[in-house]
Amino acid sequence: MHTAFSELSSLARGIERTSIGGQVASALGLSLVVRGLERTLGIGDHCTVQGANGPVLAEVVGIDDAGTRLLPFGTWDGVRTGDAVTVTHAATEVRPDAAWLGRVVDALGKPVDGRGHLPEGATARPVRAAPPPAFDRRQVGPRLDTQLKVMDSFVPLCRGQRMGVFAGSGVGKSTMMAMLARHAQPEVIVVGLVGERGREVQDFIRDDLGEEGLARSVVVVSTGDQPPLMRRQAAWTATAVAEHFRDEGKQVLLLLDSVTRFAMAQREIGLAGGEPPTSKGYPPTTFAELPRLMERSGPGKGTAGDITALYTVLMDGDDMDDPVADAVRGILDGHVILDRRIAERGRFPAVDILRSLSRMLPDCHGPEEYALYRAARQAAARYADMEELIRIGAYRKGSDPEVDAAIRLAPLLDTLLGQTKRDAMPSGETFARLAACLDEAGIKVQG
Repeated sequence: MHTAFSELSSLARGIERTSIGGQVASALGLSLVVRGLERTLGIGDHCTVQGANGPVLAEVVGIDDAGTRLLPFGTWDGVRTGDAVTVTHAATEVRPDAAWLGRVVDALGKPVDGRGHLPEGATARPVRAAPPPAFDRRQVGPRLDTQLKVMDSFVPLCRGQRMGVFAGSGVGKSTMMAMLARHAQPEVIVVGLVGERGREVQDFIRDDLGEEGLARSVVVVSTGDQPPLMRRQAAWTATAVAEHFRDEGKQVLLLLDSVTRFAMAQREIGLAGGEPPTSKGYPPTTFAELPRLMERSGPGKGTAGDITALYTVLMDGDDMDDPVADAVRGILDGHVILDRRIAERGRFPAVDILRSLSRMLPDCHGPEEYALYRAARQAAARYADMEELIRIGAYRKGSDPEVDAAIRLAPLLDTLLGQTKRDAMPSGETFARLAACLDEAGIKVQG
């Protein structure tokens, strides 16, 4: 009975309620200009273009003297000059429900996993919402035990923290995200795959996330071949779903892969809407949308839960000065940098512990844990300073006892931090092994 009512309710909400109509005036590239709706539609409103191949859902991205400028959620194939355009109450909201756990949906919240009807919750939630007021939020909570050795020890993640994972292509960002989804223990996981390769979607769900991970997850997918509006909305929808479960008092882990593709989609939308290109071709709205998206995650308020979020950032040519990477690094509460050289020598996750940073340190470590972290990091920094001299044989053993100890620690640390995607280790055991490595290298830990 409940399922039948839910299906009827979904159909009723899908009935288009039309108002004033307009007509297609011109189309160029992604952008279509409509006349007759200038006083009816505002930026961000949705309408339907009645093309020869069927109706096309569109969004208003600009208004000027020429008319109202639209971009499609599909393609303009079959649309001609003079075609009718009607204002609709389109799907700018989603209705998440506990029944969404274990399901895969698209950017509009429609099921794409072939498992039939997706029940809808009673409360509609806008996909584009304002972040909670700063003074309504709680503080970041205790450390989240991710069971990834390198993160628990060197780049700890706390409840309600927002972290960026920065890397070039093929260095292991998606695999690391899958490891977090598999081994961390939040109540709900929301995965946003924005602009992902179509081939890799099922690989991620079946091989990386697995049945156990999927059972407590909602996966929002928009593949790279889809229009920019769909790719952008996938990030908004994933965040809205996470907000729903957070407001129900649950601890939510939001994994968004990737922010760079979200920014690229916003770049296409902005340029098609007539915005001027600025840094690396990105229009100003790109850098305005990034904080609006990422500030929505974080600690909740009152009795609500928290959204602990990880956002991947694809760096062009491993360039940390890429404008998107630079902007994201300034917004988030820490960054994990994956290094291609570490990956090439076979250690995964390929986290560069010296360049990575969690802004929750030192408070999220206990005194003994922080002492171990500091001693290991200092030794790793000494080794990095002398690495070139050591490799060419210019450093003579015995010249500096601290460098000698750092040389002994380097291979031990490399072995400790390596981990396959199906391995897991509680943080307590990780710190015990780190202490053993320091002891074997002859490094004294100052308490």
